[in-house]
Amino acid sequence: MKVANAFRSLGRARFPLAAPNWPTGVDRPPPERKIGLDYDHEWSRRYPARLVRAAVIDNVTRPLAHFVAPTTIRGDEYLRHVETPVIFVANHASHLDTPLLLTTLPLRFRHRTVVGAASDYFFDRRWKAALWSLTLAAIPIERSRVNRRSADVAAELLEDNWNLVIFPEGGRSPDGWAQEFRGGAAYLSLRTGKPVVPVYLHGTRRILPKHDDDHPGGSGTENKGRLLRRAQVTVMFGAPLTANEGENARRFGARIERAVELLAKEVATDWWTARQPTDEAASALHGPEGVAWRRAWALGPPGGIGEDRSWPTVGMAKLTRRPRRRRAMTRRTWTGSSVG
Repeated sequence: MKVANAFRSLGRARFPLAAPNWPTGVDRPPPERKIGLDYDHEWSRRYPARLVRAAVIDNVTRPLAHFVAPTTIRGDEYLRHVETPVIFVANHASHLDTPLLLTTLPLRFRHRTVVGAASDYFFDRRWKAALWSLTLAAIPIERSRVNRRSADVAAELLEDNWNLVIFPEGGRSPDGWAQEFRGGAAYLSLRTGKPVVPVYLHGTRRILPKHDDDHPGGSGTENKGRLLRRAQVTVMFGAPLTANEGENARRFGARIERAVELLAKEVATDWWTARQPTDEAASALHGPEGVAWRRAWALGPPGGIGEDRSWPTVGMAKLTRRPRRRRAMTRRTWTGSSVG
């Protein structure tokens, strides 16, 4: 009884034995939200979290990802002699892109790589921030612009020998074609001196694609009610890139984008054909300009960009060609009617 009374008295104790009361005349500020760019993700790179993540990626994520997306890996010879850390830059068409890319990396990269993830979606709830930090080693970045704080964190991790995965489009493609690249990867490479490895992910647009154009950049809500679809995928790595002497971030970023486009051409054709000059205005990465149905046609079937979907100019000419005599009659008829 005496012990219980002592605990009750201690519970009624005031400062400094208990927390002070908030002054009644002062407005209490809202509680600090440790989410978004403010989320503390350092714990996810400590040994216990790294051990759990390695077990999940190797024994759960890898077999599941490669079952849903049977994968052909090309260009991995470029990774055999490159010095770590590096910045992986890839196109983005599906939520499967991140786990698929991580699980195709060689072991010396796979468990020492962080992923730049949109702070406004992947880190907007504490449970989501903890989940993606643990399973993907995700770090929050501002995808709408180059944010000083995000850049500082990424640069510190690169200096600490962590590889970095960046999707420079800022979100998943709304129609299967890549969006314009942003300059974060080029800026980080110039700042840290680390090489950029271009990556092209081919075929993932069939797996958890974006469907709603009302969510620019990808809100993560476009796939509700849609099931996974199994599709063949190719992961194509390119030669590491570094900035040339005197090259600024804008020019280097454009060169990175062209390197990913070259990989897209190579996947659709072959090494030699991809490097030949062409008069086609359409980009193998961004697609042709035009209405949605035209871009969808050019994108082609699930198996590849442009395969069996060339624009049928020759075929249409044959279909619309008329015999010479009938064309002449048509011209005379049209001329007479217009004059009259």
